[in-house]
Amino acid sequence: MFRVPSQPRRNWQKRVEEHGLHFHTLGNVPYWDESVAYQLSSYEVDVLEEAGNTLHRMCLDLVQEVIDERMFGLFRIPEAFEDFISQSWENEDHSLYGRFDFAYDGVGAPKLLEYNADTPTALLEASIIQWTWLKDMDERGDQFNSIHERLLESWQALYARDPSPIHFTALAGIVEDYITVEYLRDTAIQAGFQTDYLDIESIAWDGRRQTFDDLKARPIRRLFKLYPWEWLFREEFGQHILQTQMAWLEPPWKAILSCKSILPLLWERYPECPYLLPASFEPLAGDYVRKPIHAREGANITVVRNGQTHIATTGFYSDIPSIYQTLGPMKPHDGKYPVFGVWIVNGVACGLGIREDDTMVTTNTSRFIPHQMVD
Repeated sequence: MFRVPSQPRRNWQKRVEEHGLHFHTLGNVPYWDESVAYQLSSYEVDVLEEAGNTLHRMCLDLVQEVIDERMFGLFRIPEAFEDFISQSWENEDHSLYGRFDFAYDGVGAPKLLEYNADTPTALLEASIIQWTWLKDMDERGDQFNSIHERLLESWQALYARDPSPIHFTALAGIVEDYITVEYLRDTAIQAGFQTDYLDIESIAWDGRRQTFDDLKARPIRRLFKLYPWEWLFREEFGQHILQTQMAWLEPPWKAILSCKSILPLLWERYPECPYLLPASFEPLAGDYVRKPIHAREGANITVVRNGQTHIATTGFYSDIPSIYQTLGPMKPHDGKYPVFGVWIVNGVACGLGIREDDTMVTTNTSRFIPHQMVD
């Protein structure tokens, strides 16, 4: 695996905007950075793909155990929503996508850092944007990337079960979230669905009909929300979730997998798994990372090395319980630390998106770097 210089396309800003990526530059610094690229062999891609598929199966088994053993307290799931989550799992409610984030040096096994199972972003970049980059650079080039095709398959499978319309929602004013949702909405339309978008702040509650309504006062029958379950459970309107028959994407059972409490539980059950790092609900000896179980975008992360705080980020999750994970093998390339995001769509590992930062903590402003397969 190599990080190599790459000549940016002369009109790269226009090219990515043509495919919907309008936040390609942050503060005059490219977020989408094609001045470099990662080259991976087919073997290295196979290793990442196998890691994603293996962990996906393990995570599904863990959901079953958490529900069977009523371990919801470890995930800060309010008691009122426990049966709601259990029923979603028993109904086999459809899951569209997720992303495993790995530390990987191309030599040892990929090591799981966390699972973005409920609200992952950087999807458009990993799917359409880097594929277009590849074909512009090398028409015969290859890439670990069948994300778009898998999304269409997933929507088509859902359409065969239930073709009713889907509303899509995200927080107002967050361009990254909006672009992710609009890309997903476009793939749903291609699969045959009728869709609408509205900001989540615009969703209304009709107490008489016991429905969440859109801006035209129409009941929402099914909702894709790029908005965390742990937030919904505690919001003013969260109590109404249990009163409506609305269907959800991602499904309620993803509230288990989107929580970092899965990391010590997976380690306890699969200590021989090459893709897992030692993790615990209690502080660890040696070098480790402290992570709030519901923190996002690198917030409130503490990296401890040789008994000293090496990195400490700020955020809004200081009062959230934490887990402790052994510091992963974050190998710098040209002084940059990459995280390898393996996408799971329709239950299959199908693509790779690489984010890198100047530190070992990846945030929402960390650069997205394209990749290609080279043998």
